[in-house]
Amino acid sequence: MTLPTENATFWRGVVDGLPFVLVSAPFGVLFGVLATEGGLNLLEILSFSLVVVAGAAQFTALQLMLDNAPTIVVLASALAVNLRLVMYSAGLAPHLGGAPLKARLAAAYMLVDPVYALTAARYDAQPSMPMPLKVAYFFGTAAPVMIGWFASTLIGAALGTQIPEAYALDFALPIAFIAMAGPMMRTAAHMAAAFVAVVLALSLTWLPYGTGLLVAGLGGMLTGARVELMQRERITP
Repeated sequence: MTLPTENATFWRGVVDGLPFVLVSAPFGVLFGVLATEGGLNLLEILSFSLVVVAGAAQFTALQLMLDNAPTIVVLASALAVNLRLVMYSAGLAPHLGGAPLKARLAAAYMLVDPVYALTAARYDAQPSMPMPLKVAYFFGTAAPVMIGWFASTLIGAALGTQIPEAYALDFALPIAFIAMAGPMMRTAAHMAAAFVAVVLALSLTWLPYGTGLLVAGLGGMLTGARVELMQRERITP
């Protein structure tokens, strides 16, 4: 059986990654609009996306910045939201750990949810895929996702300057979070984590600078992990 070339594998990744642009683009546009509404200029908005490269963390950081939270709180909150990327990295390490350093550094920067989902599934389905093809597929999936995110952010920023101040879009931010989190509620552990996080977040609104959200997030993660362990114990004889 003849193996596909690196070029063909790259374009296979591009094709697989294109549908995710349709999913992420609306959030990129929304972020650009809200950031403009919050007073950020075009360069600041683009820099925001280039540096953070994660929708949920960007929305979190933006909200805290608009609330005049201390820088340390903004950074800690964005980091907490992005901790899942550490697990993604660990999951791909057996496949890409032997890639050249430059490739691994670039992959670390581009490792976002859709890219992980696609590459992990592909690597599991084809465990004997040679390293060059694994690298080519990774960057193929990442290309449309990253370009789509940056482009949609710029489009949102441009649209935001055209929206009159009378039509404030503050309500859109919590709706965006609900839209992102809703489809992820697939298991009992997810539901338990979400329930505890919501209860804690509402109960700790008195804490300054939104730090109650950090506590709520930690409580939700611990609850979800505990429920998942309990489920595994029931399955294991």
